[in-house]
Amino acid sequence: PQALIKAGLARAELDDAIVRRAQAGSELAARQLVVAYQNPVFTLLWRLLVPSGREDLVEDLAQETFLRVFRALPGFDLTGTARLSTWILTIATRLGIDELRRTRPALRPLAAALQMASGPSPERDAIARDQGQQVEVAMASLTADQRAVLVLSVYFDLGHDEIAEAVGCEVGTVKSRLSRARRALREATGWGTI
Repeated sequence: PQALIKAGLARAELDDAIVRRAQAGSELAARQLVVAYQNPVFTLLWRLLVPSGREDLVEDLAQETFLRVFRALPGFDLTGTARLSTWILTIATRLGIDELRRTRPALRPLAAALQMASGPSPERDAIARDQGQQVEVAMASLTADQRAVLVLSVYFDLGHDEIAEAVGCEVGTVKSRLSRARRALREATGWGTI
């Protein structure tokens, strides 16, 4: 699934003409932007929020992401260093982190979250029983910042510079958070590489 997410994000980049039309207020271009980026935004927010039992907020935060995107889109610099996808994921990441920093509800087991997301499946049930709960508990134990850098790195294949921009910190801080997050997952799951 990680390769599919990365490939989907690469395909999602809109050409500059569509972005310019969206910046100028074109409703059609705005819809194209949402269609292109809604899956990466939902995936990011889902991966950030589900381990803490907040999957019910994914849709609301995705909508808030796009509201903020459209408010700020006229000022987005197409000639700048940031890709549009990275800029949008930055907005979603910051909303997700802000939510995770609020008080935490009880954790929902991964098996229940997978059932809710995709319906019943013997394969999903086996994965949830054998490995998923370990990862779920480990992900839930990470700080919001560690979880965010791990999701952006592993699922969206963003570089350290892009992650630093998304979470609002220095590249060195990203590297240390990513290292700590991976170490915590390895220790919690007993798996050699993560």
